Amino acid sequence: MNRALASLLLGTTVIAFAGCAKGGETEILAIEEKPLTPVTIRFHQHGGYFTEQDFDELIVQPVKKKYPHITAEMDKSTVDLTEHLAKGDTTIDFLVTYHGQLTSYLDMGVYLDIAPLAKQYKFDLSRFEPGALDAITAIPDNKELIALPYANNLNALYYNKDLFDKFGVPYPKDGMFWEDAIELAKKVTRMEDSIQYRGLDSDGLGRYLFPLSLNHINAKTDEVIVNSDPYKRVMEIGRQIYTIPGNEYNEAGDTITRFLKDRNIAMLATINLFLRLREVPDLNWDVAQYPSYKERPNTYGQYDLHIVAPMAYSKKREDQMRVMEVLFSDEVQMTMSRKSAKQPVMKDPKFKQMFAQDLPELKGKNIAGVFKSNSAPAPVNSIYYYKASKFVSDEFVNVVSNNKDINSSLRDAEEQIKLLIKTEKGK
Repeated sequence: MNRALASLLLGTTVIAFAGCAKGGETEILAIEEKPLTPVTIRFHQHGGYFTEQDFDELIVQPVKKKYPHITAEMDKSTVDLTEHLAKGDTTIDFLVTYHGQLTSYLDMGVYLDIAPLAKQYKFDLSRFEPGALDAITAIPDNKELIALPYANNLNALYYNKDLFDKFGVPYPKDGMFWEDAIELAKKVTRMEDSIQYRGLDSDGLGRYLFPLSLNHINAKTDEVIVNSDPYKRVMEIGRQIYTIPGNEYNEAGDTITRFLKDRNIAMLATINLFLRLREVPDLNWDVAQYPSYKERPNTYGQYDLHIVAPMAYSKKREDQMRVMEVLFSDEVQMTMSRKSAKQPVMKDPKFKQMFAQDLPELKGKNIAGVFKSNSAPAPVNSIYYYKASKFVSDEFVNVVSNNKDINSSLRDAEEQIKLLIKTEKGK
């Protein structure tokens, strides 16, 4: 962190100056340390983005070490930020959530523009991946930087080595297109000893949509865009995967649990599972680069950013900046990468290179393959996005279950979303 920021944030007060010293620099004669008032900085998270251990190791302890007067605290209530404010509670200093959720609070006046603050406090925004910051500035109409990303969810193709060995099939490799993964899945989809082994699965429609940066509704115009060629492409890939005999779509239970516990899925395309994989040391697994579309090679899910947003109404602006200084320091970001297996959103490749290095359970795994892909651009979510998603997901199930053809399903999804928007606007 820049010296100017360090001096300002440490609360140092210069009380006397002499004239010019050598080289024209001002010579400081006396410095008085101004004691900083003890303060509690409160975080509220919309979802479980920080575990208690993460919060302690990445925020509480490093902040206390650098700035002893600051106590970082996570809001333990289940009350949403909206309810906090409705009750007149303005004690929350930071919101923690997924960047796509930021739209939910846009009309509440809780955000502030971090860019001028970064300039004022010499906080270097050039250290972040530009695409990540672009995903955030695209959300408000005025293009303000209303949050900072501390991690980006990765995507990977996890596979059960024992199943590939059992059926004498070569392991998945980096650089596969979806079509390659589908052909491989056919070879390991088998019924054996009364157990149906599935070749390929995912944890939801989003895994297929996001690499193409697809969004159901244009957030600016409310135009519904699901009945389009890119959506047809996604539906067709899904249809090919789930019409492999024995690999039919299964809505029952949690796909990730079936991979980790039941062990009847050979390949699973999903997000960051590394910490959960530590909990099943007897699972013989490895990981390969996420399959990509031929029109977007080496691209996995769109920017899926975990963010911290400083609340505009907070009266602790300098302490908010102190906390962000610590969280986004090289030291804490490296700890997050090495120990917490979260992917930093820093431009410097050293953070990805050291990913999960302190986790012995991940030694020897093909972690480098995961980072051969880059995140796709993330479109801004419409305020109707989450309600609309149910219609698209339902029609995806209709397609992959052979209940409807692709064109009919997308037309029906389009009509249902248009009706949703009309109804919501009429309230």
